[in-house]
Amino acid sequence: MTLPDTPLAPQWQQPLQAFLQYLQFERGYSSKTLDSYQRQLRQLALGVAETDADSHWLNVTEEQLKQHIIGLRRSGAKPRTIALKVAALRSFFRYLQAQAKRTDNPAQYLSVPKAARSLPKNLNVDQLNHLLSFDSNDDILACRDKAMLELFYSSGLRLEELVNANIHDIKWHEQLIEVTGKGSKQRIVPVGKIALTALQDWLKQRPAFTAKLPQEDANALFISKQHKRISSRHVRERVQLWAKQQGLNQHVHPHMLRHSFASHMLESSQDLRAVQELLGHANLSTTQVYTHLDFAHLAKVYDSAHPRAKKK
Repeated sequence: MTLPDTPLAPQWQQPLQAFLQYLQFERGYSSKTLDSYQRQLRQLALGVAETDADSHWLNVTEEQLKQHIIGLRRSGAKPRTIALKVAALRSFFRYLQAQAKRTDNPAQYLSVPKAARSLPKNLNVDQLNHLLSFDSNDDILACRDKAMLELFYSSGLRLEELVNANIHDIKWHEQLIEVTGKGSKQRIVPVGKIALTALQDWLKQRPAFTAKLPQEDANALFISKQHKRISSRHVRERVQLWAKQQGLNQHVHPHMLRHSFASHMLESSQDLRAVQELLGHANLSTTQVYTHLDFAHLAKVYDSAHPRAKKK
């Protein structure tokens, strides 16, 4: 059996490394995405090399890829896991085609099991209001955390977008913030008045944490008491802390606040395209999952209100 830390042979490793560098420096992919691609492709390379010592990226066949996917299914891999691997393969072989290393894409017609699309979990408006109702007047950390939570819900930011935000990204007069999303794509989104007020309150307190702030973090919007840009892990911990303190009996995470923003906006506006732009989704299909939330809400209203909907 191949061990997880088994090194790849040069004929596997060199093209893979060139692909990852292309994604990083030319496509601007995040380190998290790069790690995922490397993990997916490395696993396949090790599996194929174990059964065929003469194989490498430039001669691997569609049949070998199919056998690898079949093996994943038999081992109980989830449909989403398989879909991610196939997506990585297709992208990688497209790169090899563009580099004139291959004339075909053996992953192009691989079948992917259809995964059941689960609805994003979100908090309702009352739960959000309760979560955000904590007193932040006499506690600098509470002041900072309220600004973070308000900004999450006000503007539907991703966790990395909030962590990487800088003070000058906020356009105070226009009530906007410029953020850098996936693939280093920038977008400008509105910031609500309550969130702006919370941010202003935090910036008054922020100097208390800037005494030993590194130069690269000098403009960071949110910083920790360790005098550095706040980390994603720290933000997750603080969000869960306040959920617990406010008596919400469920796991609350930053992405849930983004989901809540999206579903509440859609329920109120019915404008899917606008919500797509606000979230920074490249494809409308990604945003359409929120329509299920809206339809579920409408179905409940119908069942409770329509005279012909009630069972006798």
